[in-house]
Amino acid sequence: MSTAPDPVSSIRNLGPAVEAACARAGIVSADALRDLGPDAAYAMLIAAGTRPHFIGYYAMVMGLQGRPWNDCQGAQKAALRGRFDRIKSAAQSSDIKKKGRTPMDAALDQIGVIRRR
Repeated sequence: MSTAPDPVSSIRNLGPAVEAACARAGIVSADALRDLGPDAAYAMLIAAGTRPHFIGYYAMVMGLQGRPWNDCQGAQKAALRGRFDRIKSAAQSSDIKKKGRTPMDAALDQIGVIRRR
């Protein structure tokens, strides 16, 4: 008898909205998310259209460690911020290459000044 895989929302801190975003990115189970790890998974979320947000990334990292979303501080949180910034920057560089947008277009889009294409 086969059982259905655990949903993404079975991971601490991750609810239905993250589960839906993961599904759009092709991440369909908690095991798939664990196998990818938070950095690769978050890059996939961004590539699938999720707007990057540090708290979302942070909650995912903490959840995958079985910890409450607000459980780290100081140097650990700063290191997570650095990882998030690198993931976001790489995604923006990839977006510019794919869409032929200039870095200025991407920056204006990021702050909501121009409409996404």
